[in-house]
Amino acid sequence: MKVLLANPRGFCAGVNMAIECLEACVREFGPDIYVYHEIVHNRHVVDRFASQGVKFIDRIEEVPSGAILLYSAHGVSPAIRELARSRDLRSIDATCPLVTKVHIEAIKYAKAGYNIILIGHEGHDEVIGTMGEAPESITLVESPEDVDRLTFTPEQKLAYLTQTTLSVEEAGQVIRRLKERFPGIESPPKEDICYATTNRQHAVRQLIEKVDLLLVLGSQNSSNSRRLMEIGLAMGKRAYLIDGQHELQADWFDGINSVLVTAGASAPEVVVQECLDYLSEQFGATVEEVTTREEHVTFPLPKELRQMMKAGQI
Repeated sequence: MKVLLANPRGFCAGVNMAIECLEACVREFGPDIYVYHEIVHNRHVVDRFASQGVKFIDRIEEVPSGAILLYSAHGVSPAIRELARSRDLRSIDATCPLVTKVHIEAIKYAKAGYNIILIGHEGHDEVIGTMGEAPESITLVESPEDVDRLTFTPEQKLAYLTQTTLSVEEAGQVIRRLKERFPGIESPPKEDICYATTNRQHAVRQLIEKVDLLLVLGSQNSSNSRRLMEIGLAMGKRAYLIDGQHELQADWFDGINSVLVTAGASAPEVVVQECLDYLSEQFGATVEEVTTREEHVTFPLPKELRQMMKAGQI
């Protein structure tokens, strides 16, 4: 069996920053720390921190007054920030800067009187946070069909934004339909879909024709990971999204001579290596890493954490 290992894969700069932030807090404060939602959408990462005592919560009311609270990489709404302040929580914002960029764009367009059309998946943490910036101004769409149901007129001031972890191709279809219906619609100066999402999708599209099967390391609630699996399925290949080697089934590989392995932007490299070890041990697989694009993006730790460090609080 031949395995093509996609590069880039796995952790993006925003995920790296969020995880490093939580690791620093645990190291210095101890494990009595709260995180609003999952720090990133990956079961392996969340379980690792939970085993150390970190508490992942879905309601700010669950956090004791004065405790340390981290906001996840997906961002939160102003209402959540205000609730945290009212409870005197020591908040540290681990939101990915690329998500923050979308929040800032939403605020800017709303203040300028635009109706904002947000392309994204209902219920996703990132979408909830972005819509919370200007709920009276934002309408969510997921598909070209949703665009067809919009009741805005071409004369109204319209702008669109996108969730950062969407399929580039599917988002493009929605954007094209928006521009057909509303030729004057405004777009952000720079696209919102993040570089890491784009690069991982590009790698799968470039390499998928060379293999019989696609394995994507990532959790089921990871939007960007699901998009990678969907690309494989859309291109007629068998494709699976798994959290780790323990989910692999031997019969998946019956008649399979070549496999493409990649990982979503919140999946750690350790789970990739465990899968490669399994394929090597069970099927004598040889691995060839193929680099399709280079990545050199990094983000600093959150300002609040750096200030605490400088003040000697940690």
